[in-house]
Amino acid sequence: MDLQALRVSLLLASATSFCLLILGVPLGYWLAFTRSRLRALVEPVVALPLVLPPTVLGFCVLLALGPRSPLGRTIEQMTGHTLVFTFEGLLLASILYSLPFAVQPFATAFAGVDIRLREAAFCLGASSLGTFFRVILPLSRRGVLAGVILSFAHTLGEFGVVLMVGGNIPGVTRTASIAIYDSVQALDYASAFRTSAVLVGLALVILAATSHLLGGLVLQGARRR
Repeated sequence: MDLQALRVSLLLASATSFCLLILGVPLGYWLAFTRSRLRALVEPVVALPLVLPPTVLGFCVLLALGPRSPLGRTIEQMTGHTLVFTFEGLLLASILYSLPFAVQPFATAFAGVDIRLREAAFCLGASSLGTFFRVILPLSRRGVLAGVILSFAHTLGEFGVVLMVGGNIPGVTRTASIAIYDSVQALDYASAFRTSAVLVGLALVILAATSHLLGGLVLQGARRR
């Protein structure tokens, strides 16, 4: 089993879910309550990774961050290197790829807060920011937690985007999914099985924790009947 690749996967998933918590909460709040016409454009863009093949998204990110693009050249001039085939570039691609898995649960949870509670907070003199932190966010904590967990789990199993943007650099961008692929290519099924078993175990633990925290997953409604 490639422990180094597993470590990279866990680090990438943790960093991605943390970044999506910071970026996704304000975006989810905006999508939940805005009346702007821009929502009709932003919402499909956020959901695009749900239907877009990972290799297509990875190729687009690869072109955008490459040295031939204006963005890539600017980053290279500022940092001295491009983001292609680096952990930072891989993190950026992972954030884009897992964006809907965080933002959609966030927005759904925020929109589900009783409007009367928000209006009561406004009537008592609370600002929009104060209402969010004192009323909306506490009541939406389960949805926010679900978004963080889903983005973590989704990133943990990435393959296409990782391979396109990060390549296969041991200790830097080589994740567990790529290690499994390499083991199968080398006919080392024992190593592939061990790494796969660890990922399956992690997935089950994540789902069990999510079910416990949220009071159930897909069978929640059935149990209530």
